[in-house]
Amino acid sequence: MKSYRKELWFNTKQRREFINITPRVEECLEESGIREGLILVNAMHITASVFINDDESGLHQVKRQIMGREVVVAVTNGNLDFGPWEQIFYGEFDGRRKKRVLVKIIGE
Repeated sequence: MKSYRKELWFNTKQRREFINITPRVEECLEESGIREGLILVNAMHITASVFINDDESGLHQVKRQIMGREVVVAVTNGNLDFGPWEQIFYGEFDGRRKKRVLVKIIGE
């Protein structure tokens, strides 16, 4: 089994902000070379969140779940394996300073 770890850093201009980080997570997955496994995306600060939601502007106001500190997504055939409109978001609630998100991937 292989393992991959990378930190993504964010320094938002606003105190509160939502950022679609799916492309950056997909870059990590490609770098890892892992085709089957699990990916953990974890906010490393208590004033930040990582969550999955559909990427529709109306849904950014109404969340289908309470935002948590991490998400776990299956990796199948080298791709993130979630619903057709789902994306991974970073939620910042006390920004304008540097914060990090851990990406950890395990699998084959």
